[in-house]
Amino acid sequence: MRPLHLSHRFRAILNNLSTFLARKWKNNFYLYLAALFSAAILLDVFFLHLATDMRQATFDMMVRYRVVVPKPDRDIVIVDINEASLAAMAGEYGRWPWPRQVLGEFVEQLEKQQPKAVVFDILFSDPDVYNPDSDAYFNAAIAATGNTFFPMLRLDPADDRLSQIKPGMIPGVAAIDGEADRDATVAVVLPPFKSILQGGRLGLHNIYPDADGIVRQYLAYLDDYGWKIPSLPLRVATELGFAQPDAQRFLLNWRGKPFSYHTVSFSDVYTDMASKNKKRPQDEFKGKIVIIGSTAPSLFDVKPTPLSRMHPGVEILATAIDNLKHGDYLRFPDARIAYLLLTLAMVWATAWGFYRGVGQDKFNALFGASQFILIAISYASINLTTTYINLTGPVTIGLAYFTIARLYALATGRALEKNSVRTSQNHGGNQYAVLMLIRLDGHEQIMGERAWEKVRKGLEKTKGAPKSVEMLKGRQKGLWALLENTLAISWVCQEDDADRRGQISRDIEVLSQALGPLLQKNGAYADNGAEWFVHEAPIEGGEKARTEWRALFADALLRWEQSKNREDS
Repeated sequence: MRPLHLSHRFRAILNNLSTFLARKWKNNFYLYLAALFSAAILLDVFFLHLATDMRQATFDMMVRYRVVVPKPDRDIVIVDINEASLAAMAGEYGRWPWPRQVLGEFVEQLEKQQPKAVVFDILFSDPDVYNPDSDAYFNAAIAATGNTFFPMLRLDPADDRLSQIKPGMIPGVAAIDGEADRDATVAVVLPPFKSILQGGRLGLHNIYPDADGIVRQYLAYLDDYGWKIPSLPLRVATELGFAQPDAQRFLLNWRGKPFSYHTVSFSDVYTDMASKNKKRPQDEFKGKIVIIGSTAPSLFDVKPTPLSRMHPGVEILATAIDNLKHGDYLRFPDARIAYLLLTLAMVWATAWGFYRGVGQDKFNALFGASQFILIAISYASINLTTTYINLTGPVTIGLAYFTIARLYALATGRALEKNSVRTSQNHGGNQYAVLMLIRLDGHEQIMGERAWEKVRKGLEKTKGAPKSVEMLKGRQKGLWALLENTLAISWVCQEDDADRRGQISRDIEVLSQALGPLLQKNGAYADNGAEWFVHEAPIEGGEKARTEWRALFADALLRWEQSKNREDS
């Protein structure tokens, strides 16, 4: 079978299918589709939550490309155990981890500059059995401080029954209410240093990505068995008097791509501290929040975030502390009902527009504007406020509905088209057709296409017998260009329907009286008189209707021209 023949058969099948759908559902399809969308929306909101990934992807894009990016706090400094530090220190102290005396000496020298806080993003999980003296030195150095903070690691809750640590035994952990389980145990890794435990400045440094593996939120605290186990940023915020977040998690307000915070190399600072001829400022860390951590890829402390696939964990920690210090972490209102109502309103407003047959150009413009406004609100919220208003759901679902509805409209447009020719085809027998042609006379034509469309709609809305009002734009060349800006109004009824024929006659009188005011309202000059011609004749409906209407139209043009010639003579 030839490809051309296959193409014709395929088009014929599509045409028959569209005709069948149009006859079966007509414009009710848009309402049926809206009801189906509504059921799916309700199911997703309350049970499936499939729109979550869509919201997350949009949030990532808006964060990545926002215009107003908050600057990182200059009083937060990262002392980075980077690859350069690992290489520089390897000759004397070997591979990581170094003897803890190194970190103890560093803290001792750092404290001389009076930092506001020293936060370790390094987990101390076990004693160094090969260097007990080194551990003792570190313990003594920490005991002399009152502003050092350390992480602890929450293990899999499935291992809680194997642990001997009760939440109440952990410094800084408090019961949320009187119903806390006093006998519960939690699997957690605590530092093996007495000074750290006695200091009590401990917090979880677990980072919990979203279901897709991307870090967008930070844990403020864990609620385990009725106990509030604070995160490291929250512990710092509590000790330094920062405002406490209300929620258990908060959405990070990123300060930029990785390495946005002021960072110094650990080996550079450590070497300068031990040198007699110091080259670095001796108040470099005064009043600062100093975070000791690593960006070295070889230590594997990297996470994917909206800004980078390899975001150093120490920078994520710095961002969380920065957010709590300034209270500008992003709020994400859980306004499920509001989003639900907005989405349903979007779908049903679009459905009603299609159902009522609103003008395509106007409807497309309104729909596009509404989508743009919703996206602009979301984008503005993340740039200008700390409340992220996520309207991705309404926009995406509304667009999906609009796309399906538009495809149906294109497929069934001809079958659902309401005009006199279609009416004649659908009803056989002897019929009576009336055609009224309208042109604007005068030498100066200032009415544009949009003005003519307004006139057409004005005539179409006049009450009376069912009619079809069409605009002949005359864009073809040659003979057909003579029909430019011609309005064709047509009626059809059964030939023996005297009442309908009388109604058509009255309708013509009403239209002829309404035409002048409509033309002047839409830009026609007073000397641009309108001329029209009415032609009527019996026709045969059914399969011959198209041919009959062609003949009627040609006959109307010929008779109109003949009548004008008689008037001129």
